[in-house]
Amino acid sequence: MSNQLPVINLMGPTASGKTALACELYERGDVELISVDSALVYQDMDIGTAKPNKAEQQQYPHHLIDLITPLQVYSAAEFVEDACNLVEQIHARGKMPVLVGGTMLYFKALLEGLSSNLPSADYAVRAEIEAKGESEGWQAVYEELKTVDPLAGEKFKVSDKQRIIRALEVYKLTGQPITKLQAEQPKNVAYRYSFYNYALLPDRVELHQRIEHRLKNMWKIGFLNEVENLIEKYDLNDNLPSARSVGYRQALDYLKNSDRSLKSKQEMEDKALYATRQLAKRQYTWLRSLQESHQFKTYLTIKQAQEDLRNLYG
Repeated sequence: MSNQLPVINLMGPTASGKTALACELYERGDVELISVDSALVYQDMDIGTAKPNKAEQQQYPHHLIDLITPLQVYSAAEFVEDACNLVEQIHARGKMPVLVGGTMLYFKALLEGLSSNLPSADYAVRAEIEAKGESEGWQAVYEELKTVDPLAGEKFKVSDKQRIIRALEVYKLTGQPITKLQAEQPKNVAYRYSFYNYALLPDRVELHQRIEHRLKNMWKIGFLNEVENLIEKYDLNDNLPSARSVGYRQALDYLKNSDRSLKSKQEMEDKALYATRQLAKRQYTWLRSLQESHQFKTYLTIKQAQEDLRNLYG
């Protein structure tokens, strides 16, 4: 009999309804919820992240929410360490850990481990790379990457800005291509867990409608005011990882750089909607990639998932 600790992973793109499913499982009383969301770790970033409000968090507590300020950084490696510690603690309390969220990099790191000895992010180096992209164009940055790391140049497109930045950052910090370091370094696989993976993958048209409805509600309940308060409290700027979160980037640009006319506001809202739909598209791609290596059960509708998970965990 296996002595691996069972862990339920509940994944899905933004606005797919996964949090509601997790809360339904929590109602049973023998589970604890762990957030797998790189935006929910930030304090005071509530509306734009669709963070459960205080009453909801009291009713359905989530671990790994409100960990740091928007000025701080939280890595995938830190997530894996925190999540593994929580899994152990939750099982020690006789409960089942349910990890729920849409940050697929975190799920991938948990399922497959991380390459060791890659350098941590250096935001001075990143700022230097981004400044070159702004002044000389991203094609020039991409050409620099192809010179120092031809393999990465083959794998990435010029539009893969974050991946290009990370690859150049690693090269500038180590003097070696990231592809070489990744090939040489073993993975740290968490053998002590048995993962049960579930994904909510609704129809794209339905999901796009849900995303549009969510964003309209965010503007209505004061998302712009939230971003203004973040600018005032933290001097939030677009060099911070927190400010790159979908919605915040567009709102920040509008508040700092536009004439704040109705036309500019509508353009900002349209950009935020497009960016959120693109995020969902990337989440679908990540999930399909994970499904190639790991067993999954997927659901097209929330109702289907509710019925199945009730039977599974009933």
